[in-house]
Amino acid sequence: MHPLRELTLDQLRQRTSIKWREYPPDVLPLWVAEMDVRVAEPVERALTDAVSSGDVGYPHGSAYAEAYADFAADRWGWEGADSTRTSLVADVMTGIVELLDLVSEPGDPVVVNPPVYPPFYGFIEHAGRTAVDAPLGTDGRLDLEALEAAFIRAGADRRPVSYLLCNPQNPTGTVHTAGELAGVAALADTYAVRVIVDEIHAPLVAEGFVPYLSVDGTGNAFSLVSASKAWNLAGVKAALIVCGESAADDLARLPEVVGHGPSHLGSIAHTVAFREGRPWLDALLADLADNRVLLAEQLATHLPAVPWQAPPAMFLTWLDCRALGLGDDPAEAFLERGHVALNSGLPFGNGAGHVRLNYATTPEILTEAVERMGRVAAV
Repeated sequence: MHPLRELTLDQLRQRTSIKWREYPPDVLPLWVAEMDVRVAEPVERALTDAVSSGDVGYPHGSAYAEAYADFAADRWGWEGADSTRTSLVADVMTGIVELLDLVSEPGDPVVVNPPVYPPFYGFIEHAGRTAVDAPLGTDGRLDLEALEAAFIRAGADRRPVSYLLCNPQNPTGTVHTAGELAGVAALADTYAVRVIVDEIHAPLVAEGFVPYLSVDGTGNAFSLVSASKAWNLAGVKAALIVCGESAADDLARLPEVVGHGPSHLGSIAHTVAFREGRPWLDALLADLADNRVLLAEQLATHLPAVPWQAPPAMFLTWLDCRALGLGDDPAEAFLERGHVALNSGLPFGNGAGHVRLNYATTPEILTEAVERMGRVAAV
């Protein structure tokens, strides 16, 4: 089983999702977080059966939460994902906004760690809150001193402070250690900060992932989880809020209507992914590991001036292109002159001169894309 080697470029160009329709056909799209894979067979079968039988109503029950709890126990040795302390939501970012409404008020500060997933900024603004930056260190890891300073700065006028943590970090792929997360928990306790963690990429960490809620002192925190990224299910939305024990009363205040948003087909797909999709996920992780080796070789050959670290998580990588002389937005040059679509680093915060590259594609497409990028840099 090789999920990333099953589809041809011609087959992929038949897709109607944003990755393959946003740009002209001569562009190789290595940008948005969609993978170039078929649906895992157990998930495909479950969705087909549901549609065939007319089971396309509203979601119900705790099967999704139970499947995630079993997955977390099996993969990460974490037995604390209590399915009774969960809530089904439409997707991770919708869940984050609902949680901000529970623990803060419009105008309150929300701390983030740039470079970070751009919708963090967009949804913070949409929720009427104010983003406060605590940049990652130069090594791409959490800077606890910067985080503490941001907590102090954000709470200076005594407004409640929230913190959106990305675990693992998007776009860098950094997997936070147990020690780093314990440091976060200690700071959050000291400064009365409510922590909300986006763990959507967690299943893509081959080893060493630490769920934030598994760390001591995180009882009043929340985690958002989903099978969306690991099984390529962005089009069948459903996510879970999981909370610590002392946050259960807060979660109980979540309005009942929030549960109307998730798709029943999404809930089915994500449940089956966590329950039956592990062999497919293991095959995907092997293909991603091969692609990381390939990407390293191609970058060394065609873009030797671009430093990068092979991310131990996700299928996204953060490329520092500042030495190429392509300006603050090299993604623009790669698109216009190389016909390769990448994510500009600018919306991530602290991302001038950087791009985010999605390497969850076929080896052939990945090779051709980096060759094109190399030709752009050589001009």
